[in-house]
Amino acid sequence: MYYGHELRFGTFITPTNDPPQAAVRLAELAEASGYDLVTFQDHPYQPRFHDTSTLLTWVAARTERVHLAANVTNLPLRPPAVLARATASLDLLSGGRFELGLGAGGFWDAIEAMGGRRLTPGQAVDALSEAIDVIRGVWDQGERARLEVDGQYYRVSGAKRGPAPAHNIPIWIGAYKPRMLRLTGRKGDGWLPTLGHMKPGQFAESNATIDEAARAAGRDPREIRRIVNIGGRFSAAGGGFLDGPAAQWVEQLLPYVVDDGVGTFILSSDDPGTTQHFAEEVAPALREAVAREVRRTDAATVAAPTWVGRSTAVRAKRRDGIDYDALPPSLAAHAVEPGDAGYARVKSTYMRGGAPGLLLRPGDPQEVADAIAFARANPDVPLGVRSGGHGISGRSTNDGGIVIDLSRLDGMEVLDESARLVRIGAGARWKDVAAFLSPHGWALSSGDYGGVGVGGLATAGGIGWLVREHGLTIDHVRAVEVVLADGSIVRADATRHPELFWAVRGAGANVGIVTAFEFEVDDVGDIGFAQLAFDASAAAGFLQAWGDWVVDAPRDLTSFLIMGGARAGRPPVAQVMAVVDSDDPETVLARLQPLAEAAPLVAQDVRITSYRAVISNSGDAAHAAEGEPTARSGLVGRITPEFARDAARFLESGATYFFQLRAVGGAVHDVPADATAFAHRSAEFSVVAFGSSRQHTTERWRELIVPHLDGAYLSFDSEQGDEQVEAAFPPATLARLRAIKAQVDPDNVFRDNANVRPASEARRPFTAARRRMVVMRDHGAEVPKCRLRRGEELPSAQPTQPSNASRRGWRCLVTSTDAACRAPARSASGSGDPASVASSTPAMNASPAPLVSSTSTGSAATSWRVIRSSTAIAPSAPSVHTTSDAPPAMRRSMNGSGSSPMRSAFMKITSATSMNGRWNPASPS
Repeated sequence: MYYGHELRFGTFITPTNDPPQAAVRLAELAEASGYDLVTFQDHPYQPRFHDTSTLLTWVAARTERVHLAANVTNLPLRPPAVLARATASLDLLSGGRFELGLGAGGFWDAIEAMGGRRLTPGQAVDALSEAIDVIRGVWDQGERARLEVDGQYYRVSGAKRGPAPAHNIPIWIGAYKPRMLRLTGRKGDGWLPTLGHMKPGQFAESNATIDEAARAAGRDPREIRRIVNIGGRFSAAGGGFLDGPAAQWVEQLLPYVVDDGVGTFILSSDDPGTTQHFAEEVAPALREAVAREVRRTDAATVAAPTWVGRSTAVRAKRRDGIDYDALPPSLAAHAVEPGDAGYARVKSTYMRGGAPGLLLRPGDPQEVADAIAFARANPDVPLGVRSGGHGISGRSTNDGGIVIDLSRLDGMEVLDESARLVRIGAGARWKDVAAFLSPHGWALSSGDYGGVGVGGLATAGGIGWLVREHGLTIDHVRAVEVVLADGSIVRADATRHPELFWAVRGAGANVGIVTAFEFEVDDVGDIGFAQLAFDASAAAGFLQAWGDWVVDAPRDLTSFLIMGGARAGRPPVAQVMAVVDSDDPETVLARLQPLAEAAPLVAQDVRITSYRAVISNSGDAAHAAEGEPTARSGLVGRITPEFARDAARFLESGATYFFQLRAVGGAVHDVPADATAFAHRSAEFSVVAFGSSRQHTTERWRELIVPHLDGAYLSFDSEQGDEQVEAAFPPATLARLRAIKAQVDPDNVFRDNANVRPASEARRPFTAARRRMVVMRDHGAEVPKCRLRRGEELPSAQPTQPSNASRRGWRCLVTSTDAACRAPARSASGSGDPASVASSTPAMNASPAPLVSSTSTGSAATSWRVIRSSTAIAPSAPSVHTTSDAPPAMRRSMNGSGSSPMRSAFMKITSATSMNGRWNPASPS
């Protein structure tokens, strides 16, 4: 029976250790000759041989493409739990190139002499069966159940699962006797005998035994690859079996493929000439002969040679609603299912735990089109699109749906050096982009974290370290390659598909999947990077002072601020990070100096470094989040006293553990509001809050922050729905987006995000009362207007109706055009009276100290020391400030600046208010 497996070829090399490199050289020759697989026999008791596990590791490091296996592993001398971790490690290190051959053991005197347990043939089969359960249990890192195998020969009780290998490592069993053959049918992924050890007709009989056992276990016999070791001699005159010219070898091996289903032939030879002769003449001719025979044979009895099906165990973990068997071959090889080995490393994102039913990893735009077509054919499951998987919104994973992962589309190239025009794949990460651009003296403002993927950020906005000077990331996009919902691949720029190009820059997730961008990047040399920590006991005052400092500063300064909730017994700390686009220490200090007047400086780190060093602040570990993020975002203008007051209340309420403001002004204002789908060009700051309680965070956010907002940035918001969409896009922008959506995605394929519905999709519009946010005056206090929940009816001339706000002690008066909130009476110490707020706010330092710099003389490298004190003091010699006492998150950021040469010393705080120079973190970040 032909099983449809793609024909592969391998070598079987004796692992001799004299000379030591002999087996290694033969393995390298096999790879150079085009073989798919290199195997070594495993006899740990043989002193003339290398230890096979060690040899496999060495050969893996010396090769790049060829797969590796023991032929077969001597199980009695290799404990299965340890073997599982060793093989998974080798698979990870080699990029998914390891296969596991297993044998029950045979040379029992030698095994016993090495400390192994002597077993009868029947016992050896049972032990192998238990070992397979242990090995697969260790590999199944995504399984949450306790790992328990209570066998007679192997037991594990609560052993930690993992690591998962890079790919589904097949277990090939060396078997000849009926019990071993039946075990192969029940649990094996491959059967690996030596043809020369079998009698005439035995191969076909054994095949039938395996197939019968597989069907009895509910398996498809095609799951089990048939692999045989062969040996022979090339000669001019024909002789016996595999003794003659290459044509005779082809003729004699062909029936084993088309009649007996062999998918892999492994040539047993240590002769380089034989190895090359087989690769050059037998392998290609046999592939051609099999293809001819398959085409000639009736299709009802012979399957196409493209079997890439999963095992029954993998298929058992498939999710409902996805037609897995209809997955096109172009996507099948790189797809990941819940039962696959690598699933645990790709199911979640940086912020959200996920359990998608299928991850598709296309390698080019046409495969992206194939992935979209497959998603359209499965319309009842969620669809996520992922570039880097960092997104705070958590939308690039799901539960039971399809995820299109663009990580393989990570190419980068310079298109026009004189114009600083580059092409970047959507699956690249920003730290890799920075590394690519750095040798040219270029940079591209791109968020604040190097692990973010290009595709998500460059279609949403891109608020990064250079935003005030160089604008949003989308402002540097000159063209895109995008795959639309109907599968068409389009280039969009200012002249071709201009409406699509407009929409991609700010709402790209709604109109298609961008596979590549053309960016015009900036000349950026070394920059100043500061990380400062302030005592923020006077939170409202500090927020306003920081905001004024940012807005009034020259555009070469961009700053972000992070604060957290109050911690018992510790004053709150504000963490300020700033980039100054200058390599002059005096300029950097001049930009930072005004902020020293805002609050006591707790700790500081200022350096001259590269943009690449700043953005290289992420690792390469797989995302492994659990749960769902709670994050809210918005855009504001200047930080007013009222916003600062309410932000301080928000922090005090415990609704957030991470509250961030990012500068958005400067060059962002230079672009007209209607030039891109990102229309809120008048904003000065982006506001983001993370919370541990969705309800509590959202309620306080709506009460205290929303009244001050003018727009939203969807990438930072985990909430979904029309309310968020309408906050992100002004009415004219949203109407234009809906018209474009109706043209390029009328069926709303790209719906599982902050969804812009097509204009053709009917929906009850929001009334003015549900859209408009105003501030009403009530006894001299500013109070927010209530936002009604989506879905509430708003009939005209209605009397007072309760709303969500009533649970917080507010009452809403609803009419056909108005909804005003009134605050209940509060005590004199309450926060409803602005005078009470002002009187309860600690005063800012009356006599702030300047930042004092000193330049080391006679040195090519300039360094300085910044001292925070209640009075100015004279400059002193530079000193080095270590970061060992920084909070972990800031320490990672500070130390993550790479190994680029620093042109500054790091600084230590020496004032009485600095708490002995130690960090006092506001919150985990």
